[in-house]
Amino acid sequence: MRIPLAALIGLFFTGLYFFGAIFAAWISPYGMAEVVGDSWEPWSAAHWLGTDTIGRDLLSRMIWGGQTTIFVATASTLLSFSLGSSLGFFAAVKGGWVDQLLSRLVDLMMSIPSLISALVVLSVMPVTLPVLIVVMGVLDSTRVFRLSRAVAVDITVMDYVEAARLRGEKQLWIIFREILPNALSPLVAEMGLRFIFAVLFISTLSFLGLGVQPPLADWGGIVKENKEGIVYGISAALIPAFAIATLAISVNLVADWVLNRTTSLKGGRG
Repeated sequence: MRIPLAALIGLFFTGLYFFGAIFAAWISPYGMAEVVGDSWEPWSAAHWLGTDTIGRDLLSRMIWGGQTTIFVATASTLLSFSLGSSLGFFAAVKGGWVDQLLSRLVDLMMSIPSLISALVVLSVMPVTLPVLIVVMGVLDSTRVFRLSRAVAVDITVMDYVEAARLRGEKQLWIIFREILPNALSPLVAEMGLRFIFAVLFISTLSFLGLGVQPPLADWGGIVKENKEGIVYGISAALIPAFAIATLAISVNLVADWVLNRTTSLKGGRG
């Protein structure tokens, strides 16, 4: 299998960011909140990316912030796919009033912008990492529900699904043995895109002050902390913005490659 150059670039940068997130405690030069110099020191041998608004090493903040951002985005994406795909498959298999009830409930949730819903919920709840993951996962699961239901509806009319029903197989067996393997390819490709939106979403919430809270660091929060420096020509706020953009582009390159290889609902039956 020959991997295109664009996908290789995406795999390299995605792997680099995840490597930094996993091994942050070993590769970070300084602690997450350790003050090591003056405000907004320039790049130097001691501080490769300079320091931030209160004198913390920016490279260390970027590494620790990447760990938090990637962890929250990954966890919320897994939650959204577990919840959304399960309910989507269930609605497609059951049909009738169950399908209508779940579909209308999802339509109602999608009619309200996700950012507004998240801001309302987080303004009345303690902003912790588990709460952020649950809120983001539930809000994003509506998109996954629509995709998984649409894919499952097409699969349920296939001959092998009808044969399984005639054999008397239970609905859970049909979902996990017939529908899921054939829906896996488009869902895996969509997971990459949802991960990108999760990174952008948590960064937006942190920039607005309702995301990851100090002393924890994340890329959106680092942009917020250093945004005043842009007026004075200091690039501290642009570095995390560049990291967010490159991570989004690299994951998107990988997701596009997976999508191009998945031109039909092949999945487990090839």
